[in-house]
Amino acid sequence: MTIILISILLVIWSIWGYLSSRVESAAYTIIKKTKEYEVRDYPPHIVAQTTVQGSYEEAMNAGFRIIANYIFGGNKKRESIAMTAPVTAQKKEKNTSSENIAMTAPVVATKEGNAHTISFGMPRSYSLDTLPTPNDSRVKITTIPEKKYAVLRFSWYRSNKRIMRMQEKLQASLTRDKITTKGNMAYAGYNAPWTPPWMNRNEVMIEIV
Repeated sequence: MTIILISILLVIWSIWGYLSSRVESAAYTIIKKTKEYEVRDYPPHIVAQTTVQGSYEEAMNAGFRIIANYIFGGNKKRESIAMTAPVTAQKKEKNTSSENIAMTAPVVATKEGNAHTISFGMPRSYSLDTLPTPNDSRVKITTIPEKKYAVLRFSWYRSNKRIMRMQEKLQASLTRDKITTKGNMAYAGYNAPWTPPWMNRNEVMIEIV
């Protein structure tokens, strides 16, 4: 009986994790694929980003809260930007907008020293002119130009130690293949925190020449 109950709960958890992680993802084209990594071309895209201090885990949590405030209405138009799909309608209040905007995945953390820049992708249906202006000056809306990245994908939970280990693995593979990199390594997370670990999509990535 206990095994059956656990199995049912795991199935429900998996379904919930799948539905809550169905969001618009950043567009890219795979140029090359090896056993360890992919080389991808990312077209220009708009992100909301902020810079915070700490480890990857600390930075992700702090940066998430800052930008979440923006996407949940902390902006000049008071527009609500939905974190997960499906997009839900909210009751329209006086003199405010109730438009919901489905945010894209992944959330990217780029490290430089002890500082991390946390970036949330914005939907491709928006431009710099149509996205609402953040109330918090720590949130910047900017366009990332077209870039090529080498990307290593892994699942289960992330930790600062595990992310660093995967970054070292990616760098070793690129050095072996004589691929020149530029900039710093980044971590990309695609799933909501409550997603089952076996369904998590994590990536480490670095821009290449």
